[in-house]
Amino acid sequence: MTRLSAHQRGVLRGMAAGAIVAVAVVWGGAFVEVFGPFDDTPATRLSIASGAAVLPALCLMIALGRIAKHRFFHAADIDGAGLTQGAPRVQLLRALAQNTHEQALLAVLAYVAWAVLMPIGTLSVVGLAAIVFVLGRILFFIGYARGAPARSLGFTACFYPTALMLLTVAAVVGSRLPFG
Repeated sequence: MTRLSAHQRGVLRGMAAGAIVAVAVVWGGAFVEVFGPFDDTPATRLSIASGAAVLPALCLMIALGRIAKHRFFHAADIDGAGLTQGAPRVQLLRALAQNTHEQALLAVLAYVAWAVLMPIGTLSVVGLAAIVFVLGRILFFIGYARGAPARSLGFTACFYPTALMLLTVAAVVGSRLPFG
């Protein structure tokens, strides 16, 4: 077995912290109604999912706005990615926006799935995950330029709760399906 580099160990620490955050948010939030109790109506469920979806959408808006601001104030980049190579700064901003886009899409899908399919007493998970998403994006944005170890907690704070939510929903829904 090869020894992990310092970079890999740094990423592993971020991954471990992100896993702890995910378990606390998803499974802890499933047992403690932080924002509830909620009325079990379709309108309530969709309202929770929609409200939570605003937070990842705001993160994406900020990421895209940072690119637009950079392009406006830098003549070499104003024509956009299709017409220019892009300065290192705009390339970094585009990488942040791309990752935020991917994370936001997955998170919103998880929020809707959870809000619609899970027991009403667990809906606080959706709000908690959205709050942690914003905190994770902030850490990711701050740490990105310093490399993988510096951004790993931010990445995993967004991705792991989303992934755990989707896996939990799949397991619950799968257990309800009649097989055989």
